[in-house]
Amino acid sequence: MSMKPFAGMRVLLVHAHPDDETINNGATMAMYADLGAQVSLVVCTRGEEGDILVPELSHLASNADDDLGPHREIELAVAMKELGITDYRFLGNGIKKFRDSGMMGTEPNNRPDVFWQADLDSAANILVEVIHEIRPHVLITYDENGGYGHPDHIQAHRVAMRAADLADKWRIQKIYWNAIPKSLITKGIEAMKEVGSSFFGAESAEDLPFAKEDRFINAVVDADLYVDRKMAAMRAHETQISLDGPFFALSDHLGLQIWGHEYYTLVRGDAAGPFDSDGRETNLFAGITP
Repeated sequence: MSMKPFAGMRVLLVHAHPDDETINNGATMAMYADLGAQVSLVVCTRGEEGDILVPELSHLASNADDDLGPHREIELAVAMKELGITDYRFLGNGIKKFRDSGMMGTEPNNRPDVFWQADLDSAANILVEVIHEIRPHVLITYDENGGYGHPDHIQAHRVAMRAADLADKWRIQKIYWNAIPKSLITKGIEAMKEVGSSFFGAESAEDLPFAKEDRFINAVVDADLYVDRKMAAMRAHETQISLDGPFFALSDHLGLQIWGHEYYTLVRGDAAGPFDSDGRETNLFAGITP
């Protein structure tokens, strides 16, 4: 039996900012890459408007030196090394850069160079070039709300889906949206409450916009063996993910394996077995014709 069972398979992930890829798909990326698949990542902005969790780096903020973007490029490079990913790029690959839009309703949304203000077809056609180059069998991105309503996440969803439609030289066979089941979030919140802490201040899963009803989850990747790589990649995003924040706190109280199962909604293409006991796909490449 081949030690690289996914050799020849290709997946493209489209994310909004550096660190989104690791939080949502780090274990999936590491597993498929290790098992022979070509894993490609496109990040749409450099996250210039992100909060900075490292006090000594506060000068990088957009309202100070405005150098957070280049720093997050370095963080992404380190994270990708941890995950074993060699093909990662920003949308436009340096030719045309889209700036982080900030949260909905904030002043950065109005800048003409932010991703939120980008012309949809113009941005999508840049991604079409990547699709024609890579020829991915699978595309992974956000749902129509971008997971939690961030403008760049919503725009990444729109651009990815539009590009898939515009790519006339290559048909992507399966498209998945990232998803986190409410049952998992509920388990995490209860565990945090038991130790007198909270998960993003939420009292219940209903308080978190990215928590999805379990019925919408129809695929799960069991990548428990790659959790350590995912956690190392999360640590690489030091300005965005605190070592004593909710992600690592969940690891302490529920075990690292909570991050080894990553969940998806199949929105284009046909589901194929094997399926788990809940009827969910367990292999995103299942049913793919090479």
